[in-house]
Amino acid sequence: MIFCLNPDCSQPQNPDNATSCQTCGSSLLLRGRYRPLKMLGQGGFGRTYLAVDRDRLDTRCAIKQLLPHQLLGSGIDPASWKKTIELFKHEAMQLSKLGEHPQIPTLFAFFEEGGRLYLVQEFIEGQTLWHELEERGAFSEQQICQILTQLLPVLRFIHRRGVIHRDITPVNILRRDRNGKLVLIDFGVAKQLTNTSLARPGTKVGTAGYAPLEQLRSGKAYPASDIYSLGVTCIHLLTHTRPDLLYDPIKGWRWKEQLARKRISISDRLTAILENMIRDLVVERYQSVDEIVRDFKTLAVPSSRPPTRQSAPPRSFPRPNDAPTTIELPPPARKTSLPPKAPTSTIPTQAFLAPHAPTNSPGWNCIHTIDDHTSWVTTVALAPNASILASGCLDKKIRVWNLQTGQEIFTLTHHRSAVNALEISPNCQFLASGSDDASIHLTDLSSGKLVHTLSAHLRDVTAVAFFPDGQTLASGSEDRTIRLWNVASGAPIAALAGESGIIKALTISPNGKVLASGGLDNHIYLWNPATRKAIATLHGHNNSVTSLAMSAGGTLLASGGKDRTVRLWQLPTGKLLQTFSGHFADVNAVLFHPNGEQLISASSDKKIKVWQISSGEVCYTLSGHMGTVDSLAISADGKTMVSGSCDKTVKIWRWFD
Repeated sequence: MIFCLNPDCSQPQNPDNATSCQTCGSSLLLRGRYRPLKMLGQGGFGRTYLAVDRDRLDTRCAIKQLLPHQLLGSGIDPASWKKTIELFKHEAMQLSKLGEHPQIPTLFAFFEEGGRLYLVQEFIEGQTLWHELEERGAFSEQQICQILTQLLPVLRFIHRRGVIHRDITPVNILRRDRNGKLVLIDFGVAKQLTNTSLARPGTKVGTAGYAPLEQLRSGKAYPASDIYSLGVTCIHLLTHTRPDLLYDPIKGWRWKEQLARKRISISDRLTAILENMIRDLVVERYQSVDEIVRDFKTLAVPSSRPPTRQSAPPRSFPRPNDAPTTIELPPPARKTSLPPKAPTSTIPTQAFLAPHAPTNSPGWNCIHTIDDHTSWVTTVALAPNASILASGCLDKKIRVWNLQTGQEIFTLTHHRSAVNALEISPNCQFLASGSDDASIHLTDLSSGKLVHTLSAHLRDVTAVAFFPDGQTLASGSEDRTIRLWNVASGAPIAALAGESGIIKALTISPNGKVLASGGLDNHIYLWNPATRKAIATLHGHNNSVTSLAMSAGGTLLASGGKDRTVRLWQLPTGKLLQTFSGHFADVNAVLFHPNGEQLISASSDKKIKVWQISSGEVCYTLSGHMGTVDSLAISADGKTMVSGSCDKTVKIWRWFD
């Protein structure tokens, strides 16, 4: 059978020996060498055919036929047609370079014939992931990780060459029969031409459900757009549920709930990565493949916990540090670096906060590592007098410890999803926790009893902060609102809503008159809690703001961001005073040392840095965590600090004179 390429032909199928179409009379050989055998697919801008190349011993190939009138509209004038041909050739040349990658089909030829544009590409023998899903059912976490491992380098390759795929779906990912490698297909030139001025208004590329908002609304696409589509593809394969059935217009993505209904469990590591791939707004997603790869490596750190543990309560800190933890001093501030802390065999838990120990070097030393967590430690909180430590985790649990004795007081399991934020009230009576389950819990620290569940946010609660008097609590959420709550009654007081994006950080001035928020729109907003109005917007970060802190005097604000910087702002003017650069990855936490002379920051580069505010220089770099350091807390006397990490540990640091 030979197929007619005339899109208007009513009977395109012809016998093998035909040279011209028996219905419309069109030639059945393209360029005198390509013989179409059958139609493989049809899209908005053209068709794809299986063909053989007579000049290459009837080697199979795929022919993509582009129909300009569908892309550009009818009645194309000569000047526009000439420009179309030029752009077609330019984009085809770009695609030909992509074919150098073994997981992208090779482009053999491109040309115009009969008022239509053609691409001739390598034909891949294999099956799409969509067909695999239909035949074998939902993919496992291991299979999804293999997909990401294979396809992320392909996306990096095309993005570095200025190409956006624009239509990543399970149908456009094919597994080669001969070696099982995944191939990204359907790199149509038409998709690239829609991004030019020649495309008629309203022309969009992308498959509904998989394409992000920016593509469907404006036709614009970025590397983050492909990342979104790949993320949606993964959750479709994981859940075996169409993306449109996994998204609620009010509550957002509900794919995790679908997994729970199907009793499918995946790791917190993969959950966090997929969540960041499918954020609604471009700026809130991963901006590059390198960011995903970094998190993939960082979050994959194996647990340092032994395979078995004692179950008899009460638990205490399992051990003093049994491996050296280094403190790096930046040259040329000092000629030699401090030696790592010598390993110690035992330190009685009741004495580990002793003022001084001969085995510790002057400066910050890690005196204990808590490795009792089963997942990424996302947040830590420390009572002002360093009596109580709380740590929250992606495993939904909160652990509360007596920091004087090392005993675990209790484990809280009230939340239904990951815990993002913790704060202890100024009088040490309550622990506030915010979670992906969109709620805030207020827990009595003396009994472990849940006192109030605060429910008004529509999306994940990402930040909580007590006002200095302890009577009011502020919370920030992915629903882009800040809410104020009465601590005693648990009743809502007010909601602060403006132009801010997803909120990731909150802090409140010592006098309670200024609230600062930051998030994924790269800005910091200053609010007057009394009037519920925004009073200033601070611009300076080039990426998401992840952490905020106020100085003890309320005249300085510190911010950390995904742009790898710590920034210092003057209040109330909002003037940017200084930018601290030195981290090699996202800054996830910042705080002021109580002495008012230093800033401390934690980063995805696994380091904690102590900065001298007056000079902007690094005083100390604390190493020891094996993964992203996500959270910090410090005691009121500035002598005890705790840090939480995706390596599933909490480290307790002590300052020695």
